[in-house]
Amino acid sequence: MEYAENILGTIGNTPLVKINKLAEEIPALVLAKYETFNPGNSVKDRMAVKMIEDAEADGRLKPGGTIIEGTSGNTGMGLALAAIVKGYKMVCVISDKQSKEKMDFLRAVGSEVVVCPTDVAPDDPRSYYSTSARLAKETPNSWYVNQYDNLSNAKAHYESTGPEIWRQTDGKVTHFVVGVGTGGTISGVGKYLKEQNPNIKVWGIDTYGSVFKKYHETGIFDEKEIYPYVTEGIGEDILPKNVDFSIIDGFTKVTDKDAAVYTQLLAKKEGFFLGNSAGAAMKGLLQLKEHFTKDDVVVVLFHDHGSRYVGKMYNDEWMKKMGYID
Repeated sequence: MEYAENILGTIGNTPLVKINKLAEEIPALVLAKYETFNPGNSVKDRMAVKMIEDAEADGRLKPGGTIIEGTSGNTGMGLALAAIVKGYKMVCVISDKQSKEKMDFLRAVGSEVVVCPTDVAPDDPRSYYSTSARLAKETPNSWYVNQYDNLSNAKAHYESTGPEIWRQTDGKVTHFVVGVGTGGTISGVGKYLKEQNPNIKVWGIDTYGSVFKKYHETGIFDEKEIYPYVTEGIGEDILPKNVDFSIIDGFTKVTDKDAAVYTQLLAKKEGFFLGNSAGAAMKGLLQLKEHFTKDDVVVVLFHDHGSRYVGKMYNDEWMKKMGYID
């Protein structure tokens, strides 16, 4: 009989799916690493379990403890599933720009959800970074995950996602493209792939209002680059330790409008019901098309599921209110 011992045993080994209509302008074979097949419907399940297992192994997370994390929703879901299986309490600290669906999903799997304002500096006591750290200090027998600087994040992708992509493409992958938030996915996958073939190019998708692209190109952390943006799950106003800029060949920035429009187009043209960062990644791919040739195999990773965005990017009233569609 074939079965998993628990839900965590179904994480990983997600499929590669060819992108057809939306990739017609791109000369290469373009394949989506379709991470919504994970049980929490996102790539973050991989690193959530790895971070918990590493914390258990070295004693940071003790039996009956409380896991506390600042999350845009997906890492919280992965952590919550692992917490259920392993017997921990889960507190998710989330910013108010995240979709209501994400907050509802986290509560549905038994997490406590604390909502913080988006439009404050990272070191402001009200920010979701500061609030997470404070709650961890105040809560007995708790562990603050800190996915941004917890290097088990990138390690998870070095150990699982990277090898899967290499195996599934029979070592023919030439480019890896992905939205960058905590940096774990791009750094872990990129490190593994470049160890197999140093000629593989790794491209990050950034958003306007984020510091990544300018920092990568100039080494300058420019606070003038930082302003509120709508796109969820990518971009940062900090430099997480998980972002290994030496592995990344370049960034392209995608507007909030383009990210939202292409999120809808992926559903309507490809049948890909995906999250907001997938729309950004798809538009970013098209912006990078001159870097690809007919002999290339381009893998783009799509992070999460469209069900988290039905009140936003999949709602035409919301899209009209934002000025994204007529």
